[in-house]
Amino acid sequence: MYRVMLYLVAGWSGCFVMAVELLGGRLLAPYFGSSIYVWGAIIAIFMLALSLGYLIGGRWSLSSPGLRRLGGILMTAALTTVPLVLGADAALDWLSGRVSDPRMGSLLGSAMLFFVPTVVSGMVSPYAVRLLVADRHNSGDNAGKLYFVSTFGSAAGTLLTSFYLVLYFEVNQILWSMIGISLLIGAAALLVGTDKES
Repeated sequence: MYRVMLYLVAGWSGCFVMAVELLGGRLLAPYFGSSIYVWGAIIAIFMLALSLGYLIGGRWSLSSPGLRRLGGILMTAALTTVPLVLGADAALDWLSGRVSDPRMGSLLGSAMLFFVPTVVSGMVSPYAVRLLVADRHNSGDNAGKLYFVSTFGSAAGTLLTSFYLVLYFEVNQILWSMIGISLLIGAAALLVGTDKES
């Protein structure tokens, strides 16, 4: 159950990140359009935030790593997305009134809304790899499996969000649902981790 939970957290985190990224385009479009500039800004901010999250997650895994802490990371990523749901329109309306260039506006808007949740989400994969690696002999295999699950989750989140969810639900409904699922999976990781680590 412990390993299953590790894979579940990693897979869901990948799904969550890509769903938020795609929905970010919907949030920015009324204020800055949906041109290649806007998508370039969104992708750049997500890549920068993920790279920083990988670095922090790897470093944090060196000190008393455990499934409970990994669950806490996932829950924190969800909670740092709540301000996005509650205040994105007001923040983007304020920003668009002060920045007329869609390139700079979309870059600043993406950083303001998505940077922190994406950094926290980026911490999940390297931290989970540390929990899977028991010895050097299997480390590459375990890391490959985990990144497979995480990237598969990202692909699933991309297709599910872009092909289906946006057709039937509002952006905020999708975000609230994904926040709720993240909190449930994080709480399950806390419970499983308590049994394993106690």
